[in-house]
Amino acid sequence: MDWALWIKALHIIAVISWMAGMLYLPRLYVYHAGAKPGTELSETLKIMERRLLRFIINPAMIVAWIAGLLTAYLQDQYMDPWFHAKLVCVVLLSAVHGELARYRKEFDRDERKRSAKFFRIINEVPTVLMIIIVFLVILKPF
Repeated sequence: MDWALWIKALHIIAVISWMAGMLYLPRLYVYHAGAKPGTELSETLKIMERRLLRFIINPAMIVAWIAGLLTAYLQDQYMDPWFHAKLVCVVLLSAVHGELARYRKEFDRDERKRSAKFFRIINEVPTVLMIIIVFLVILKPF
């Protein structure tokens, strides 16, 4: 049995889950930015955001990192230049993840520091990084 393929499949599943959450969470923030603190909508969004991060996005990111690094090692790709470029993009995606988690804590405290427009723009960052990562993995341009 080729364990590398199982680990690679796990990596892909984790990445899909991570990206689904990373694309959905900022959309929730768009709605939350417009909700008045203390309203039923605001409180519901707090629960949704917390659960999305805790039960989907955070575990998926951890599994994606572990399985991805293990796959790169097992397939002897960790020294390839395209992999280094991908790694930079994944670090940036992880930083965006951290920022999204920080924004959730602000909403949890009923702070409204950013507009819905800000979150609409932030929603595009994971998409752009995902596109770059997929092209790097498939095309291996360098």
